[in-house]
Amino acid sequence: MDPVIVVGAGPVGLALSLALARLGVPSIVLDETTGQEDTRPARTVVLRPDTAAFVDRLGCADALESTGIRWTAWRIMRRRRLAERVAFAPRTPDDGAGPAALASPVHLPQHALARALRAALAREKLAEVVTGSRLADLEQDERGVSAHTRGPNGTWWRGSYLIGCDGPRSTVRKLLDIRFPGRTAVERHAVAALRCELPWPGEALLHRSPPRPGGGPGSEVSARPLADGVWRLDWLLPPGRELVTPDALVARIRDSLAGWAVEPPADGTSGEVGVPSGHGRLVPAYELLDTGVHTVHHRLARCWRQGRAFLAGDAAHLLGALGTQGLDEGLRDAENLAWKLSLAWHDGVSERLLDSYQDERRTAVAARLRAADQALPLLRDGRSARWRTVLPGAARGRSTLLTDGHLGRGPLGAPPVYARTPLAPPAEHTGVPLVETPPGAPVSDVPVTASDGSVVRLRDRLGQGLLVVLVAPGTTVWDRRHWQSAGLMPQLTSAVAALPMPAEILVTESYPGAAAHTVLLVRPDGHLVAALAGVRPAEMAACAAAVRGGGGSAAPRPGSGAPGTSSGTDGPLRSSLPPGSATSPGASSGTSSGASTGASSGSPASPGQGRAGGGGVGGAVGGTVEGEAAAGSGTADGGTAAEGTSPSGTSPSGTSPQGRSPQGRSPQGTSLHGPSVVDPVGSSMLHSERD
Repeated sequence: MDPVIVVGAGPVGLALSLALARLGVPSIVLDETTGQEDTRPARTVVLRPDTAAFVDRLGCADALESTGIRWTAWRIMRRRRLAERVAFAPRTPDDGAGPAALASPVHLPQHALARALRAALAREKLAEVVTGSRLADLEQDERGVSAHTRGPNGTWWRGSYLIGCDGPRSTVRKLLDIRFPGRTAVERHAVAALRCELPWPGEALLHRSPPRPGGGPGSEVSARPLADGVWRLDWLLPPGRELVTPDALVARIRDSLAGWAVEPPADGTSGEVGVPSGHGRLVPAYELLDTGVHTVHHRLARCWRQGRAFLAGDAAHLLGALGTQGLDEGLRDAENLAWKLSLAWHDGVSERLLDSYQDERRTAVAARLRAADQALPLLRDGRSARWRTVLPGAARGRSTLLTDGHLGRGPLGAPPVYARTPLAPPAEHTGVPLVETPPGAPVSDVPVTASDGSVVRLRDRLGQGLLVVLVAPGTTVWDRRHWQSAGLMPQLTSAVAALPMPAEILVTESYPGAAAHTVLLVRPDGHLVAALAGVRPAEMAACAAAVRGGGGSAAPRPGSGAPGTSSGTDGPLRSSLPPGSATSPGASSGTSSGASTGASSGSPASPGQGRAGGGGVGGAVGGTVEGEAAAGSGTADGGTAAEGTSPSGTSPSGTSPQGRSPQGRSPQGTSLHGPSVVDPVGSSMLHSERD
């Protein structure tokens, strides 16, 4: 099949291309820039534990450790007192922090993350980044997508699918004529990156109503540590479009640093934080590195899939008020879509699988936007009387809600739960919940024993296929050489070998709420499919078939020489003939996505058909003890009308690489997939000029 075309080389587009390469899917990244990332220390990203683990698996662990920092605590101050301090769990899992301890996020400059992703992508043979390529038009047919680019590398490209990761002003979204309703300038922040020493090294701070000129009710400043003694400071600006002059920004910096020169008492009973520099307090020495104004917009694309074209990242959604992280959601888009496109590219699975991307991700982001829009009036108007009609204890409720968005908790920040996913197995195959994690929620990152006998984190094994986790207390006292024929392992190995998609067996000592011999099925993106009481081959097969979308075939993987697959592909190809030509190199000769090309998904796959490890994985991992078991922050275009040519419009004026006009394209393209039947955004606070 043709490679996947990724439009946009920001962190989301680069991460998606990397994830596809790790799954054996070739891709082309169309980058309209020169490929050089601007160094902006004040433009940073905060990665939650799940998205940081995703970036780790893509080969960027060293970059996260060298250019990022994991906070040790989050503190909230109100006026001159410490209101709350939340300590994060130590990095290593066995340091006695307890299961309830909050995992630390990773904070790093966005340009450092993008450079690390580019470097990792440069090592992949199945991916190619084409700089100086600006998308001008795209066309779809029943077998793929044709994209026309302008610039030094202007040409026609042919792909099996196309994903628009090209930011808030997405050309892909405009060419598809997808509306982008929402609100502009929800919040504004003045931002500065500076090197200095603050009284709480390694701890992030949110200071509400700070004791400085202009720091009354509703004002807010945050300080987040970065590597090498650098801090990012954010000041919430009042509504309006007043310019932030350099002198005004320097005054804010000096006032804030002077106010933090003395550490407040830990019990919060009394004590002055300090007085502004204008009242005699000395300002600590600092080196100003970068400044800017960060404007937050809230927007959500009406649909995220049309035929073989998808939207992801800032092209699909904009959010970021109250501490929520837009890049976090964009990376979750990439992780969710990558494994689904991989199954579609390799095996030709059902349309339900590809539809589930929009159903899951758009619903999750819409819930996040709705929660933020409902909380904004309560948090920003400064009137506690209104709070008492919503939550008891106005001060505590406001502080908790504001903290949730920054720390990845609650409706503003917690990882999404796909409770109503179309990929859920039938209820008769899952029974009652057997673990604390509900179906569709992210699994707990427990230690697991891998096929080679090493103990790793569960998140480290995500991304390659279905994970089958056996809860087996006492496993660590056994030598893995004796596991192959012990307990449930022979039966589990046989059941996993018959599943209709790649799967790996892992063993864990315990899982929250799980009894011995519980078997968990986990999706490639870390969300729980089902927990079963013991080894149940029929139920396991039904769950795997549901994850694949309930259709398709267990076709051989690339390299098998099967028709319609890419055998021995070294990398993506530029089309040498006009799009739509049946003889163009790399043109798909297989069936269209979603067409069943063989046995149904419920039938067992033949041995060796693309299974990661097959029975050997389960045999090596073995058994049990008997009887036990910024943010794409840029300004949105504000409009929602398509400025380019829609897929059903006129043909582009460009020519193919041979100078011939494109031939063989349907004037209307493929039938376009419409928006979700149920629009999860019902709030009147989301609007656009065309609504």
